[in-house]
Amino acid sequence: MRFTTVLSLGLSIILAMAAVFGVRQFLADQSERIANVSTVDVPRNTIVVAAQPMRFGRLIEPSSLRVIDWPAATIPEGAFSTIEDVLAPDGESRYVMTAIESGEPVLASKITGAGQRATLSTALDPGMKAVSIRVNDVLGVAGFVLPGDRVDIMLTREGTTDVLLQGVKVLAIDQLADDRANQPSIARTVTMEVSTLEAQKLTLAATVGILSLALRNSASSEVEAINPVNINDLGGGPTSRTLISEQVKALEDARLSELEEKVSQVDELVSKRVAKLRQEMETSPQPGVERQKELVMPPEDPYANIGVYRGAGRTEYKVKKAE
Repeated sequence: MRFTTVLSLGLSIILAMAAVFGVRQFLADQSERIANVSTVDVPRNTIVVAAQPMRFGRLIEPSSLRVIDWPAATIPEGAFSTIEDVLAPDGESRYVMTAIESGEPVLASKITGAGQRATLSTALDPGMKAVSIRVNDVLGVAGFVLPGDRVDIMLTREGTTDVLLQGVKVLAIDQLADDRANQPSIARTVTMEVSTLEAQKLTLAATVGILSLALRNSASSEVEAINPVNINDLGGGPTSRTLISEQVKALEDARLSELEEKVSQVDELVSKRVAKLRQEMETSPQPGVERQKELVMPPEDPYANIGVYRGAGRTEYKVKKAE
């Protein structure tokens, strides 16, 4: 083995060992730095969270609560630091007004005050009223309206349907007021949160026509400008948005297919013309190069002309050439 090969191998081993040592030292420094950061004293406090899911109307008991550590700088407003703070004094009770999941902080805004009952009146926003209307499996959107949803209320009377209210919040379905409920059920009564004027409109509308619900998208908050619909609008009415979208897509696909076919035809025509031009260029003489002309000799005459002069005149005779 050559000396240069041995020297290169030795240098490679030394450099590899140095790299491994450097990486290990770097990782050790980083671990020590992280350990030093984690040992820095951060002001902490305790907070009460739900030990299990709690729904509307449930009595708050010590077994349904637990205490965890929480950074003091990020404690939510209305939180409690001990279980004793949550429980009402003097044997009074507190109830859940808004559904609380397991591990979620228990806030004063989600539970009743000491001795208060968990009723819809405590869940209403200031100045708002709760009004109930009677529905059936059709008018109630087949039971898919749940507490916490928002609906549009439509009034049908004397052959005309109009949107009475938009974006109304549903408080309860029959006796269910849990805003975390996810199982649809056929409802007979829907309770909604409305203003005083809206409550008057709902009460009057229930006596003069039929009320029905239209479920809104959870992220929809705009108010639409809607005109009443009567019997004359039913014949040849507007096409649904879904069908319009499908028709537009089909039309676009047809136009795209037609355009692709035309492009294919143009491409084929251009290819043929290019091939024809290439063939003509190959068969035609190149510029600046003259094609050699072949000399064609006329056939040889077997007779020879002989002229004989007699005086001033000349007489021509044809004589056959000797072979």
